[in-house]
Amino acid sequence: MLADLILFIDAEAILLDKPAGLPVDAPRAGGASVESALESLRFGFQRNPAAVHRLDRDTSGCLLLARNPKAHKRFAAAFEEGLAEKTYLAVLDGVPESESGRISLALSKRSTREEGWRMVPDRKGKPAFTDWRLLGQVGGQALVEFRPRTGRTHQLRVHAAEGLGLPIVGDPVYGRGGASMLLHAQRLRLPRDPKPAIEGLAPLPERFARWAEFVAAGA
Repeated sequence: MLADLILFIDAEAILLDKPAGLPVDAPRAGGASVESALESLRFGFQRNPAAVHRLDRDTSGCLLLARNPKAHKRFAAAFEEGLAEKTYLAVLDGVPESESGRISLALSKRSTREEGWRMVPDRKGKPAFTDWRLLGQVGGQALVEFRPRTGRTHQLRVHAAEGLGLPIVGDPVYGRGGASMLLHAQRLRLPRDPKPAIEGLAPLPERFARWAEFVAAGA
């Protein structure tokens, strides 16, 4: 039940801890999604809440929903202006050569009949910036904290694979695939003056259990 995964709620917003494997939008082929369960998150309101942004199906963590159209418009504008403070955790298939940095790699969408669509580095694409720092390493893999400064589609996945040269473990498109992709939207904070900011911390998923001590040390 999504109602059991709420990190923050008031009259304007719901911050949800989206599980990995659950898409935000309803798939064409049908099946469970955040969208298909929105009626259960009305809590007495006449309208369903609506997602302000998107997380990939295999990414878990903080997903912001707006509870009315005016709030949705304001929140979406704040995301577009880069006011949302987002922190992600990712496990990389390898260890970066440095401890921290900023990835600046413009992105655009490319589609082919053979591979479908994906995001690719493109100097003429939309600017994309991600700050990162190394939190720990185990067995030739690294836990990193990503702080995206822009919100492009698949930004962190491409910045990891192409900007750092180390794809996210389990990434089926930009990496080697596997049981599950190790990308988690850990924190979200959205200023909302004069009201208090919307903010929440999504608990560490079980698939990140071996990295828990590094997360605690880097908090």
